[in-house]
Amino acid sequence: AMADGSSFASPSCCLTRHLYLRCRVDFAARALRGTAAFTARAEREALRRLVLDTKDVQVFKVTVNGQDAKFAFGEKHSFKGTPLEITLPCELRRGQEAIVEISFESSPKSSALQWFSPEQTSGKKHPFLFSQCQAAHCRAIFPCQDTPAVKLTYYAEISVPKELVALMSANRDGEVPDPEDCSRKIYRFSQNVPIPCYLVALVVGALESRKIGPRTLVWAEKELVDKSAYEFAETEAMLKTAEDLAGPYVWGQYDLLVLPPSFPYGGMENPCLTFVTPTLLVSVTLIKVIAHEISHSWTGNLVTNKTWEHFWYVLNEGHTVYLERRIGGRLFGEQFRQFKALGGWRELQSTINTLGDKNPITNLVPNLNETDLDTAYSSVPYEKGFALLFYLEQLLGGPDVFMGFLKAYIQQFAYKSIETEDWKKFLYSYFKDKVDVLDKVDWNAWFYAPGMPPVKLTYDMTLANACVALSQRWIKAKESDLGSFSSADLKEMSSHQLIEFLGLLHLEAPLPLSHIQRMQQVYDFNAINNSEIRFRWLSLCIKSKWEAAIPLALKMVTDQGRMKFTRPLFRDLYNFDKSRDLTVKTFLEHRASMHPVTSMLVGKDLKQDQ
Repeated sequence: AMADGSSFASPSCCLTRHLYLRCRVDFAARALRGTAAFTARAEREALRRLVLDTKDVQVFKVTVNGQDAKFAFGEKHSFKGTPLEITLPCELRRGQEAIVEISFESSPKSSALQWFSPEQTSGKKHPFLFSQCQAAHCRAIFPCQDTPAVKLTYYAEISVPKELVALMSANRDGEVPDPEDCSRKIYRFSQNVPIPCYLVALVVGALESRKIGPRTLVWAEKELVDKSAYEFAETEAMLKTAEDLAGPYVWGQYDLLVLPPSFPYGGMENPCLTFVTPTLLVSVTLIKVIAHEISHSWTGNLVTNKTWEHFWYVLNEGHTVYLERRIGGRLFGEQFRQFKALGGWRELQSTINTLGDKNPITNLVPNLNETDLDTAYSSVPYEKGFALLFYLEQLLGGPDVFMGFLKAYIQQFAYKSIETEDWKKFLYSYFKDKVDVLDKVDWNAWFYAPGMPPVKLTYDMTLANACVALSQRWIKAKESDLGSFSSADLKEMSSHQLIEFLGLLHLEAPLPLSHIQRMQQVYDFNAINNSEIRFRWLSLCIKSKWEAAIPLALKMVTDQGRMKFTRPLFRDLYNFDKSRDLTVKTFLEHRASMHPVTSMLVGKDLKQDQ
């Protein structure tokens, strides 16, 4: 098996199979402190040591089966953190288990945690905390085997101030007063499906819930909870559709949590509790993100990639986008699915234009040995992975035939961590009567070549034609043609088509400023709050050097922190000479209240690395 280049742990020697986590959330010190007790199993004879991943974590004491154990930190690596080497008091035979308990405290600058003062929350009264461990940040909370090759179950007891609520990526198992401190209470959680560490998640805040389905609560601060319950009402219908396509949902509860605006992603598929950005509440892509995170309950969370190289690849995000779009097709029709698939191809073109078509990060299976996973994150694995599956669907007999394969694949590899070769072998055995067709696929180019895929795909254009026609009119228009545009141009177009129209303009050279000003005059895009449309529109304005858009774009990058919007807009503002200085100044003023990963990446983009 290949080693995970992003982790110091060696699961071939020893496997952590269960975690019992007990900790106190200390808002004053901005730290989690407590104990992580792992049930570890020796995978070879005469095991004397165990190596765990850590990053900016203090360790006070380690015991093995209750006996004190010697421990030492290895050499610190720039982004992987520091290995923790534990010497076992007595050696373990192969297959023998021991309880390794570590007393730890996280750092206030942990890259996995974002702490909010009360004034940074909607309610303004109480502090707030959330974690984001994907890809390799669980090690910045407590020592662990931080690789997706290792899956464990967990039980947790979390002590928090009693006016707050704690939630985790697990089923809730009640709460009790904290026996050591009457101003606090302990929340208990149980996750009985084995998961990789990157899916351990915690949130603490003044949260309320509303029941929106037989297995679903929506959690948010009081100010957002009713709007959230209304916007996410379709969740159970999507869950049922997903079960119909992919097989039973094994996790019990499926709750949704709406985070503060600085949450860096659209959604995060934490088991039993999907985390989402509040930007979805003003977005037509709400359904897409929820369908995507629901799909991860099968692809990614149930069948997991062994190392992050394969995260890029089909095994996690490619399959998940495929399933997400199948759910969309069930809910809104096949033409809609085809339209979304084409939009994904354009998104891939746009990303590859930004990254460069020779950039090894645009490979489906990149080599990430000395790459910080946060800097390598892009839409490539999602859309190039999806394109491969969409291509195979067309080659092998259509959506229903291919879904049969996907369902069988999920059953075959549920609860396991696998790599690309396992998937390909299974594909060949499932379609053994079509091996000649599969052999025509240029696997080498799909997996290992940078840039766009080796084949051009075909899509049903019904919903896309209007977007293409309108974008072409604007691209070809001369000054004298600008009078021919009017608000009637958009009358028949859905929000999804508007996003596509703006996306097509992004693939071209910037429009003349007069065109952008006329577009605002007739379409009034500035008045649209939908985050996906607003982001694309403001980016076009800045690229066409419209100074009037600078304050609007700066407001958008600071009002929310979803990296999909924040990073490209910050880059556009930085590249415009008229806004560069103000952009850097704005970033430096807001840096302290940004999510740690976002502030690190935007800092690199704006050449402000600390």
